[in-house]
Amino acid sequence: MTESPTLPAFHNERERDRSEALRLQECAAEPIRTIGRIQSHGVLVGVDPATSTVVLASDNAAHWLGRRLDEAESDVLSWAVSHGVAVDPVRAEFEGAVYDVIVHRETSPLMVELEPIVAQLDYVRTGVVGAIQRVASITDPDELRTRAAEEIKAITGFDRVMVYRFHEDGHGDVAADAREPDMEPYAGLHFPASDIPSQARALYLEKRSRAIVDTEDPGLGLQSLLPDATVDLGLTELRAASPHHLQFMRNMGQASTVSFALVIDDRLAGMITCAHRTPRRLPVLLRRAIEVMASQLSLQLSAAESIAHLRRQLEARQRRAEVTAPLYGRGDIARVLLGGERTILDVVPADGAFVRIGGTDHTVGQLPPLAAIARVIDSLGPESFSSDALPMERPELAVEMPGVAGLLIVPLGEEDCLVFVRGEVAHTVDWLGDQGPGNRDDPLSPRRSFSAWRESVTGRSLPWGEHALDARELGADIRAALAARAQAELAELALRDALTGLHNRRFLDERLDDLLGTPNHGVGVVFLDLDDFKNVNDSHGHDAGDVVLAAVGRRLSSIARGTDVVARLGGDEFVMVCVDVDKEGADRIATRAIEAVSEPIAVDGAQLRVTASAGVVAHTDSLSAAELLSAADAAMYRAKRAGRGRVSA
Repeated sequence: MTESPTLPAFHNERERDRSEALRLQECAAEPIRTIGRIQSHGVLVGVDPATSTVVLASDNAAHWLGRRLDEAESDVLSWAVSHGVAVDPVRAEFEGAVYDVIVHRETSPLMVELEPIVAQLDYVRTGVVGAIQRVASITDPDELRTRAAEEIKAITGFDRVMVYRFHEDGHGDVAADAREPDMEPYAGLHFPASDIPSQARALYLEKRSRAIVDTEDPGLGLQSLLPDATVDLGLTELRAASPHHLQFMRNMGQASTVSFALVIDDRLAGMITCAHRTPRRLPVLLRRAIEVMASQLSLQLSAAESIAHLRRQLEARQRRAEVTAPLYGRGDIARVLLGGERTILDVVPADGAFVRIGGTDHTVGQLPPLAAIARVIDSLGPESFSSDALPMERPELAVEMPGVAGLLIVPLGEEDCLVFVRGEVAHTVDWLGDQGPGNRDDPLSPRRSFSAWRESVTGRSLPWGEHALDARELGADIRAALAARAQAELAELALRDALTGLHNRRFLDERLDDLLGTPNHGVGVVFLDLDDFKNVNDSHGHDAGDVVLAAVGRRLSSIARGTDVVARLGGDEFVMVCVDVDKEGADRIATRAIEAVSEPIAVDGAQLRVTASAGVVAHTDSLSAAELLSAADAAMYRAKRAGRGRVSA
């Protein structure tokens, strides 16, 4: 394992990225579909389907140009051309040799390929069914890739079989590597996107396998009677490889390869590549059988990927729910998010987090100064932002927050937001060959050596990966909880008296109806009215009167039990609904209420005294809620007429 030079990662990465971009651009310009040559072990002819005339031929069949293919001695060949399809080749004799005939009915002209049979490998395709059965029950993706590589190596006899896995940024890694004992291991090594450029990947979605029989093969040219000699060979089996790719293979010590696509949800998720150190050719029927196996592996990998994704989604949702559920209550928002048993750092692991709610800033963990965070938020605006390489991607922001390499911002509203930060984490990436310019003849040429090469990467945090999605969904959950909380608070305000904070008449009516509709509840109603309260307003002003009313509300609440309801009807009238009491119990509560009200109340340095009269009624089956309140009101007036400051029934 060779090591990279110890330079800051973002300098190396920038240079490597520039070279990689040039290689990808160069690869995109290669005419791989219209290369104009085929591999020399087979024969290709293009036939005008209307006349059966050969209008295109490889050099080894040029004598057929202008002739009708049905003039061939073999009736089976004529039948194959008329009825065969590419996915299901037909065996036929042509000019004294036996070939597998592959007919491409979707091309123009009709492409007919003839591959000589490989007699000693004809029987091998029967082993594919057993291999499919042996791997069918494997659900672990890593084990599945490893076993598949071993099975395909045993079937094909190739020196090495690798299973590639492609990442979102285009680069890949060797997820499994079955090889001969004397070969250097490649498992776990990464390779750049340019090793399998975009147009090559696109072809694998159309054609699921690709064989290169001999990297030293000069190939055969094509001769044509067509007005346009440029012919699309993209779907053919015999299409020659680009010189760049052949040199790449030779540098890897590969004389021949066969690759099979692993397609999941219409994307190339990986490949199975068989490599041999000497020329080796697999029969087309064996390739078709392994294509079926690759499709089965793709289905299994897709199922495993879906199960893992669903499991992770459920776990992430559970963590978010544990954090956000308390927001639907009355808890302090910042304390719920940052100081509870579960915090937002349990949802999105980070070194620190910052929350701005209602213009107030709150933090947890290790963070840069709040002023620096605020400047960064202001410079980025109200959009989401994510970076795990801040010094390289946004150096002007990194200067504001030294030591921060990972930054994730999720807006919660016009001004509010969530911010997560991560510090730099040095890590290594093992590459399939040194990615530096010293391992290439020029920036666009293939690597000379593919020995494992380790790159030390700095200036980055741990990648956010799926945690970026977790953060966005956490933000959505918080917004939903705050909206529901605001709605609940509005609904609660509609049922409360603004001055005293007690429940109002609307709530009282609803609650009393509920209680009277529930059997086995003893309910007593205490109706209180302050005595001569008008004198307080007249003598001390309405502001003083409001202070007195608020104090009375607090005192009544203090003597009420947890099951009781205290409400202000309006003005200086209050009602206490006492649950699970008889007449005597309600009388005792009313007496305590009058005593509590009569204590002095401090107003602007003065001590004011007020008294209250109370009427008490116990519920009977003959009284409705309205009648119960009316009866208590009448009892209160009897207390006033009897001298005030007392209880009456």
